[in-house]
Amino acid sequence: MREPVELRRKRILAVVHARGAVKVSSLADELDVSAVTLRRDVEELARAGMLRRGHGVVRPVGEATRTTGVPAARNDEPAGDGAAIALVVPERHSYLYETLHGARTALEEAGMRITLHIAPQAAGAERPQVERALAAGVRGLLIAPRWRSAAGEEADYGWLAEVEVPTVLMERRPRPGSVLHAMDTVCSDHWYGIHLAVDHLISLGHRRLVLAARNDSPTARSIRAAFTEIATARPEVEDWSVVLSSPNAGPGEPGTQEEVPDLTALVRERGVTGAVLHGDEDALMLVQRLTESGIRVPRDCSVVAYDDVVAALGSTALTAVAPPRAEIGRAAAELLLHRLAHPAGATGPVRRVELLPCLEVRGSTHELPGPAN
Repeated sequence: MREPVELRRKRILAVVHARGAVKVSSLADELDVSAVTLRRDVEELARAGMLRRGHGVVRPVGEATRTTGVPAARNDEPAGDGAAIALVVPERHSYLYETLHGARTALEEAGMRITLHIAPQAAGAERPQVERALAAGVRGLLIAPRWRSAAGEEADYGWLAEVEVPTVLMERRPRPGSVLHAMDTVCSDHWYGIHLAVDHLISLGHRRLVLAARNDSPTARSIRAAFTEIATARPEVEDWSVVLSSPNAGPGEPGTQEEVPDLTALVRERGVTGAVLHGDEDALMLVQRLTESGIRVPRDCSVVAYDDVVAALGSTALTAVAPPRAEIGRAAAELLLHRLAHPAGATGPVRRVELLPCLEVRGSTHELPGPAN
């Protein structure tokens, strides 16, 4: 599926806001779009007053007059005075771009330089980025590893535990009892997000539910576990199932196989009237597929998306669980600043912060009609 224009431009804004001034050519390579497409998007965004263009460079609005006086740095710029904070995130991960913006805002308000490091889509790709940042003399680290599988997550625990600067994990919650259990983390409470989705569907009379979800990230694994627990515990739910949302959505676990079902057939065969779909792009595609097969949303099947990055942009705006992405970044940055502001041993206990998602009700959910009298 071709990436929606709105999502691509949202990614452009997120990277520019997170990094500051960036070359147009570098931005095109990083976002994996053609230079022609990138320039056209930049022109439209500049015309709308959402960013500023220069000679081959694009900047956030107000870049030239920021009050902090602390310029953001590119990946290839050393920290110099050691006052920089490194942000390490996976490439092409639109969910985290708003988190980056929230972190950058808090750090710049505190007068900190920022270096943004984008980890390629490969196992263990974050480690070289972190080592590079440490060699440049950064004072602290904010990181959201991709962790496509639980095994890949465990493989990173050892070296992350040895990082010798204050570190905060964003939108990642290490396994209880692991060596990273005692590392500061800030993430969304995805159990509560799924609770909101299921409770909303139940309140509308839906009793036969399905979760079509990814299986290639910590968020996806949390969502799947939460849905299983909540659907099992709610006596109102007569039937439920968890399936993979698309062929490229996982599974992340080595050696595992999980077939992608025909969701339209599953909806018909099991009488599903309420679906939770993760993430937004998969949700929009699945809703499109349901509609093409004659299953009307929301009249025949109500749908709740999980992420709310582009859920509102569909021909039917999707009701969605919205994790507090920007607030996660800001809270993580503030926690890191707290660590940096106090001498070793005087910063208090390790903090595992959770922020609650909210539910944005739109046109894709509807009360289930009662039986005819």
